[in-house]
Amino acid sequence: MAAAGRSVAGIAIEDGKLFIARRISGGDLGEKWEFPGGKVEAGETDEEALVREYKEEFSVAIETGPFLGSVFFEHRGVKRLLNAYRVYFSPLGCKLAEHTQWSWAVPGEIEQMDFADSDLLLLPQLKAYLDLALS
Repeated sequence: MAAAGRSVAGIAIEDGKLFIARRISGGDLGEKWEFPGGKVEAGETDEEALVREYKEEFSVAIETGPFLGSVFFEHRGVKRLLNAYRVYFSPLGCKLAEHTQWSWAVPGEIEQMDFADSDLLLLPQLKAYLDLALS
């Protein structure tokens, strides 16, 4: 199935925990937790989109790392591809522009949270990556 668009998620990892953020109120994903990222704009690579999104949403510079996985999801009847990449940055200087808070969580905690459905689809691949990275 071809996707009508592409989105990216930046996955920061620290001590076996994943960086997550809670969106501001409003819109379809209002107040849901997510892996930060967003839509890839025309002419952008996935990595360029992640750098832009983290700059816009948190005022931080990131380094992109390896590809971690991908899933297809549907949003408002439109099929999209979501690609996840490892990212590296320090959240200490984060300024929240589109989120109310950020945190670190293990996959088991994320499964119990009000999390974006598309991002939850990535969890099996992220768990497998963590299992390899921590072994």
